Amino acid sequence: MEERELRGILGSNIKRCRLKSNLSQLALAEKLDISTNFLSDIERCKAWISPNTLVKLASVLDVEPYELFKADSFLSEMEQDILRHYADENLKAVLSVVNRLREH
Repeated sequence: MEERELRGILGSNIKRCRLKSNLSQLALAEKLDISTNFLSDIERCKAWISPNTLVKLASVLDVEPYELFKADSFLSEMEQDILRHYADENLKAVLSVVNRLREH
């Protein structure tokens, strides 16, 4: 996994948890004693978070710090179903192309 991908997962999970907790960026930033611009940069993969802030963030969001780095930790059941559906459809399409190539 590349750093950019890890930042993307972290940023998405932070945003998803923040919204689930009904917190604005301003409210969460105040609780963490960071600027809203810095929080926005973290959510948009433009900045890293310090370990101390990560622990504080996880506590405020009521999650374990490691969960913020898991790709599918905070997807709703509906989002997971949609991803599974598209994964199945893409697999079918790829297999179809492979089979057509084999025929030639």
